[in-house]
Amino acid sequence: MSTVKVITGNHAASFGARDSRAEVIAAYPITPQTQIVELLSEFCADGTLKAKFIKVESEHSAMAACIGASAAGARAYTATSAHGLALMHEMLHWAANGRHPVVMANVNRAMGPPWSIWTDQNDSLAQRDTGWLQFYCESNQEVYDTTMIAFKVCEQVLLPGMLVLDAFILSHTYEPVEMPDQELIDEFLPPFDPPYKMDLKDPHAFGALTTPEWYMELRYLIQEAHEKALVKVREVEKEFGETFGRHYGPLELYRCDDAEEVILIAGSTASTTKDAVDIMRKEGRKIGLARIKLFRPFPNKEIRDIASRVNKMIVIDRNISFGNQGIFFNEIKASLYQTKHTPPVYGFVAGLGGRDMKIDDITGIVKQAETCNIEEILWWGVKL
Repeated sequence: MSTVKVITGNHAASFGARDSRAEVIAAYPITPQTQIVELLSEFCADGTLKAKFIKVESEHSAMAACIGASAAGARAYTATSAHGLALMHEMLHWAANGRHPVVMANVNRAMGPPWSIWTDQNDSLAQRDTGWLQFYCESNQEVYDTTMIAFKVCEQVLLPGMLVLDAFILSHTYEPVEMPDQELIDEFLPPFDPPYKMDLKDPHAFGALTTPEWYMELRYLIQEAHEKALVKVREVEKEFGETFGRHYGPLELYRCDDAEEVILIAGSTASTTKDAVDIMRKEGRKIGLARIKLFRPFPNKEIRDIASRVNKMIVIDRNISFGNQGIFFNEIKASLYQTKHTPPVYGFVAGLGGRDMKIDDITGIVKQAETCNIEEILWWGVKL
């Protein structure tokens, strides 16, 4: 049995944390994330969720509280966006380096100035080297589901995880979300029971000074945990699909079986891209979509597999690494380095600051890739 609610993406994150039985929630408001922690505060106040709700004075403190809770053996959760995520930066390193499986929702919001509350991916991608797992969601249903998936994966490899949803396109848009019975969720996601935690009867040191003799080995273990996380994501996604009937995977393929070219994208614009692919298919174009759900660890195997089957790859980035190119574009090119079959890869930067990405934009990008120079930094829709 399950319940279907028509809710926003923000509330899908709230219900996901509730049904994952988060035990400590640290909260600080920021547009467009605030609704996530507001609803969780109501769940805690009315007893729907038996958790400690901690109101803090900043996002930096919110992450610090989650780290302390996780170190004590609690399942910890928070949410933020844009400049709030940037303020957490120091503590994001601490969470990953301390091996604390905190889960956080980040509502993608463009960084200022000029001030924007609309979506692009630079806030989360700016944190790519902090050691956090990153999951990019396409729909409100996926936001809800990925919260449980993230907790299960993160707690098995002892790394923190960030699930990412687009500002307003998902955060404030209502969609039907199916929620399974709590008993079934509890079977899928058992209570958090870390091997090491703060315990007066069994004391350990956390975050102590380490000499150069051992620091590098500890970093090696984090990298090893990311490699294990890639395997765990595949396993947990498979188990989730068998249990609840929905499967996503690190790289979702759409109409790629006979595709000669493929669009690669992450986030909610994938839904628009699927419609564009359908239209281009009717026109006789053999094109497909590869939606990147998992960014860290990066799904190199899946990227190489799809590259081996197509003649062209078109990457659409809702972000920019200034002085270089789109971030997903660069990651994909690095993944294909020295592979046996490397098709031409075209990178486009589009949709920054929440600019609409319509079907005509997607089809226009595909047509422009027919004639453009592969070495160009391709900006779509700039008016200058």
